[in-house]
Amino acid sequence: MKKSMQIIVSILVMCIFSTYVYAKPPAIVKMAKGEARITVLEGKAQAMCTGQKEFKNLKINDSLKPGCEVTTGEMSRMELLLPDKSIVRFADNTCFKIMQADAGQQGQRDVKIFVAVGKIWSNVRKALGGKGGFEVSCDNAVAGVRGTIYRMNVEDDKSALVKVYDGEVSVAAATAPREQKAAIAGPPKPVAGPATIAGPKPVSMEEWVYVVKSMQQISIKSDGKVEEPKEFTEADDRDVWVDWNKDRDNKR
Repeated sequence: MKKSMQIIVSILVMCIFSTYVYAKPPAIVKMAKGEARITVLEGKAQAMCTGQKEFKNLKINDSLKPGCEVTTGEMSRMELLLPDKSIVRFADNTCFKIMQADAGQQGQRDVKIFVAVGKIWSNVRKALGGKGGFEVSCDNAVAGVRGTIYRMNVEDDKSALVKVYDGEVSVAAATAPREQKAAIAGPPKPVAGPATIAGPKPVSMEEWVYVVKSMQQISIKSDGKVEEPKEFTEADDRDVWVDWNKDRDNKR
């Protein structure tokens, strides 16, 4: 009887040890302050970061820091994980620049992404204690949130469309002077000659701000004029890009 008990105990110890040795530890993505990490890359993408003189090919697990200018290729998609665990995704033929990507220990964050052209989908983690800023901007608008799901499309003519799926987004006119906006590298262009600069004049009502709620969209024209928010339906909104993002969100 005593021998049988010893055998049983030995088997139990071996099972416990085997489980400890062969159990696969959970995957942990270490995020440094002020960087975003590529978690999904379908196709090709390139980046030129601070200190670099040319674009370099990207791969999964590469990190991107403020100042990095990124372009996605034809038929390509990219997903980035930010320090606060928020997710942003980019469609093909998208050019963007990471302006800021900070997250503190107590919920503070400062995330700013400028999109020159293309499509971005944002699944923003709710800021702890209601603190922190998360902004996606283009030439004519700035969309800021604390925790929500939304996307922005930016066309070649600088017009933009913002659609909100959950939560609320504050969309405002991008009133900063053009020379202060994020510049995305591109081919050299002719420089205009000297010109007379107009004197001071009253600021127009183009400094608009709208709160766009769940299942609403807002359109910004190429000249910066905006249409009031209006509702949209899931049926009208469906396409390959939207379906892919919703599927990714459901897997989080």
